[in-house]
Amino acid sequence: MNFELTEEQDLIRATVRDFAAREIKPIAQELDEKAEFSYDLTRKMGELGLFGMYLPEKYGGQGLDTLAYIIAVEELARIDGSQAATLAAHNSLGIGPLYYYGTEEQKMKYLPQLCTGEALWGFGLTEANAGSDSRGTKTTAVLENVEWAINGSKIFITNGSCDFSIGSTVQAVTKVLENGKKEFTTIIVDKNTPGFKQVTMHGKMMWRASDTAELYFDDCHVPESHLLGKVGEGSHIMLSTLDNGRLSIAAMGLGNAQGAFELALQYAN
Repeated sequence: MNFELTEEQDLIRATVRDFAAREIKPIAQELDEKAEFSYDLTRKMGELGLFGMYLPEKYGGQGLDTLAYIIAVEELARIDGSQAATLAAHNSLGIGPLYYYGTEEQKMKYLPQLCTGEALWGFGLTEANAGSDSRGTKTTAVLENVEWAINGSKIFITNGSCDFSIGSTVQAVTKVLENGKKEFTTIIVDKNTPGFKQVTMHGKMMWRASDTAELYFDDCHVPESHLLGKVGEGSHIMLSTLDNGRLSIAAMGLGNAQGAFELALQYAN
């Protein structure tokens, strides 16, 4: 197995490392202390091509491989976990479900604007009593005529409430079977949909400069066409998305450890 990076991957590492040192490092502490999400840094990451890195160019992406994306996350985390979290959550959890399970129409509607750094997308899975137990979801969606009526709430949703957040993919219970098992379905919910409320969370211990939200659905109606994938495939879609996202979380851990080591070494010397 060849562990050497390609010239393109080496260039990406050098470019993102330089960007993180130049643009993020000087203001990272201040953003953390203020628990302030940076629209400016998010735009700049978009201009650098870090959003939608692995998407084909037809959807606004860079057409790069997964390793290139992972390298970018690692280099951001080496300087600041908050900016790395914004990138990782948006690419893996936000863009991922739309790209892998969306219809062509849905892809063309959402993906190009999600690759610019001017728009972010949430992954609406976690609830107050349904975190790691994804099948504990209590949010419901009922098909009424040609619309889904959604009721419930989500919590700890990255990129879910800032001004750049234009919507979320939401897992909801669409049927309870006779044996008590639940049928889960994923639905696209756009920002400003009546009955949909996005609330920023404060007082976090980590990733304080990333956007974390609570989402509320109070008889929130979205078109039937906002179904993502097929009815009953929700759990598969959300869990497979999480599986893919573990790569970027691992990259964040590695980058954070590298940054901590370098700071400790500098101090020791």
